Amino acid sequence: MEREISADFRSLANLELVQLGKTSITLGSLAAAILIVAAAMVAARLAAGAIRRIRGRAGAEAGPSIYIFEKLSTYGLIIFGVIAAFSTLGLDLSSLTLFAGALGVGLGFGMQGIVKEFISGLVLLFDKLIRIGDYIELQTGERGIVAEIGPRATRIRNNDDLDVLIPNSRLIEAPVTNWTHQNGARRMHIPFRVAYGADKEKVREAVLRAAHAVPFTLKDTSARRTQVWLVGFGDSGMSFELVVWPALEAVKRPNATHAAYTWAIEDALRNGGFEIPLPQRELRVRAVFGEEGDDAREMLGLKGHAAATVRETAPSTNDAAEDLARGAEQDAAERAAAEQNRSPAR
Repeated sequence: MEREISADFRSLANLELVQLGKTSITLGSLAAAILIVAAAMVAARLAAGAIRRIRGRAGAEAGPSIYIFEKLSTYGLIIFGVIAAFSTLGLDLSSLTLFAGALGVGLGFGMQGIVKEFISGLVLLFDKLIRIGDYIELQTGERGIVAEIGPRATRIRNNDDLDVLIPNSRLIEAPVTNWTHQNGARRMHIPFRVAYGADKEKVREAVLRAAHAVPFTLKDTSARRTQVWLVGFGDSGMSFELVVWPALEAVKRPNATHAAYTWAIEDALRNGGFEIPLPQRELRVRAVFGEEGDDAREMLGLKGHAAATVRETAPSTNDAAEDLARGAEQDAAERAAAEQNRSPAR
């Protein structure tokens, strides 16, 4: 009985399904090839999970390199499984060169987009200008933390915990702002307005105190300082900007950071008695019943304007000017260092 079952199994395994040239594809070889591919995919998934756990325990510096190793190992195991499956089927890969060339020409036009995205993904992995954990922003408005660089698209997770899939080629061909490249500090500009007549120096002091009270504001250094700039004159008030250096964790959440500083600025202005201007318009009447100036005011029973008195005020702190001066000194120091490096050693 066992011999009959074994004979039937061998005959079923040797059942020829198709003939490719001199090679016959049997049911047994096809089943073995499918099992090999499935085993390779399972091994790739297990290896990716193990390496991902190692990456989770590793530091921020080693994380991107481990991620590259994870992707290469996954792709390598799958490719090895496919090649082993072809060998199990008895196919000579060298004999398929002509067929593969003809197939490649036919599929090239249809798959060029997929190949383009795959190559772009490899470039992103090895280029390291965009790494896992970076906070990026595209010109089209998408922004978030890079969670995964896949063979077709890069997955970024925004601050609302939503995943956005970006084709890899867009991250190479279009400008991308990397807010956390090399984990450096970044400066943010928070606009606000104050009504005309307010003391600029007092506005500056109140807003600076409020900004330094926000817990994720970095401490002032010689290179990075929290400042208040007067940037323009609007229809109803003076336009200011709080120029601040937040911590890296806050940079990755720009919407919340902007809202937190805006809230702190409003508290400071309200507690300091500064008026936040509303849109307004002035209406000026040039002539009344043919009379102008003091004659028109006298006709309406109004007193004329007294001569404006000139009041001298103490000079206030100009943060923008200080920032320019500091930048000029830094540029001069860099040029001097570059010239010293270029000069021949004596």
